[in-house]
Amino acid sequence: MAGSKSSLKGQSGRLMSLDVYRGMTVAFMIIVNTPGTWSHVYAPLRHASWHGCTPTDLVFPSFLFIAGVAMFYSLKKYNFEFSAPSLFRILRRVALIFVAGLFLNIFPYFIDRDYNNLRILGVLQRIALAYGLGAITILLVKRNYIWIATAIILLGYWALMYFFGGTDPYSLEGNLALTVDKALIGENHLYKGFGLPFDPEGLLSTIPAVGTVLLGFMAGTIIGSFGNSWKTVGWLALAGALLTGAGLLWGEVFPINKPLWTSSYVLYAGGIGMMLLALLFMIVDIWGLRGWTGFFNTFGTNPLFTYLLAGIWTKTMLAIKIGELTLYKWIFNNICSPLFEEQKIASLLFAVMQVVFIWAFGYILYRKKITLRF
Repeated sequence: MAGSKSSLKGQSGRLMSLDVYRGMTVAFMIIVNTPGTWSHVYAPLRHASWHGCTPTDLVFPSFLFIAGVAMFYSLKKYNFEFSAPSLFRILRRVALIFVAGLFLNIFPYFIDRDYNNLRILGVLQRIALAYGLGAITILLVKRNYIWIATAIILLGYWALMYFFGGTDPYSLEGNLALTVDKALIGENHLYKGFGLPFDPEGLLSTIPAVGTVLLGFMAGTIIGSFGNSWKTVGWLALAGALLTGAGLLWGEVFPINKPLWTSSYVLYAGGIGMMLLALLFMIVDIWGLRGWTGFFNTFGTNPLFTYLLAGIWTKTMLAIKIGELTLYKWIFNNICSPLFEEQKIASLLFAVMQVVFIWAFGYILYRKKITLRF
């Protein structure tokens, strides 16, 4: 069963299990982001109201964790050394992803919009910043000490939140991240979905998100060190279990919280990410069971394209009107809702339809073996 390190990647030069993991994450993201109606959603497909973690809360850190794993291979060509070419490549990618996220915030109202109230940050913006800071950290710190840098980041964030927050430092109203974002970005440019200006992808909470990227890089280092062997599976699973347990333990004093991206959340989500990667690595790369992976590879080989397409399509459905209804609502009311008396099933059906729709476009690129690199 065990092969050489050179057999880790297929003919495309990509780590197959990582593409599958990435594709599963994109597909699940579309499902949780586009229910037919938010009034009827199964509990696992909702975010935790504040403290806590549902399966939905694992989607975003999975993107950052996966980016960290991939970083092991992308930075290897620079021998993990800081240089002008490596820095240029990193900054270019940061800029492209950040601008793509800003584009999604603006779309489709580019002219008829009050830019004084435009949200600046978002999911792609955080991915860009965490990727950039994580990559620069990796190039400046020796690989054997990455775990120390991660520990400093997570402990430092805990200290900042505890000592400089309000009387209830981990609350929505009293956390330091809110204070920093208000000062640096301004209330008008923050997310308003929590009932007050608070951005779950804010600047201060991007610091521990870098830790999520670094955990992914360390997982990539394990794969690079042990290759296509059961040692890789064992070490990933063991490290994942320890991190998950540490996150739960730390969560007793620094609650697991996605909007604040708490340090305990980083360990908990990163640990689950490692265990999922270990499972997929065993199935896809060691056992070679790949017949079921094509659907997810369609998303996984062009993740930014499918992410952007999903966002653009959702906003387009919300912008187009059919009578008094948006296209989004019309599809749910006239196609999905009549099929099932249980509206949660109908709402889930709508989300699955969106996954299939986006997959169909991504499949054109996948079929032609076109990979869009950003």
